[in-house]
Amino acid sequence: MLVLTIEAAARRRVTPALAARVKRRAAHMVAEAGKGAEVGLTLTGDAGIHALNRLWRHKDKPTDVLAFAMTEGAAAQVAREAGLLGDVVISVATAARQAAERGVALGDELEHLFAHGLCHLLGYDHRDDEEERVMNARMAKLLEGARGGRTTGDRRQATGDRRQAMGKGKGKGKGKGMRR
Repeated sequence: MLVLTIEAAARRRVTPALAARVKRRAAHMVAEAGKGAEVGLTLTGDAGIHALNRLWRHKDKPTDVLAFAMTEGAAAQVAREAGLLGDVVISVATAARQAAERGVALGDELEHLFAHGLCHLLGYDHRDDEEERVMNARMAKLLEGARGGRTTGDRRQATGDRRQAMGKGKGKGKGKGMRR
């Protein structure tokens, strides 16, 4: 199950048709992740994600996506038994800039970022090349299934290619229960 929240800062860019498309495809990815899995997806603006990034990662800047896993920490066992994976938060403003830079539709970028966050909730990471390869393969499978076998027109094949295009290095360790 997917619970979608669109904060006021994101409503200007997220039309009802786009919201329905993203919700449908994200729900498909969650269903593929496991029977009874539940994930919250919040679409916000740069200010909202900036505040979360500062609070949880001690990084005083906005980012594109954050994932808050409920299957880590003190309540992990209860969350696992209930199928509660956690929450994915995406900055629509950052996603829109990234989509424009790469010449892809905003919906494709939002779906890619959701798949990235969902993989973190499922325990994947990209701290080294092997982890990144495995995570990227899972992301590709989730996206392909959600899009009915269609791939985006974007040539990026992996998070590593995306991070390189953005001028970022490998991911660093994150706080407990939280990943980017």
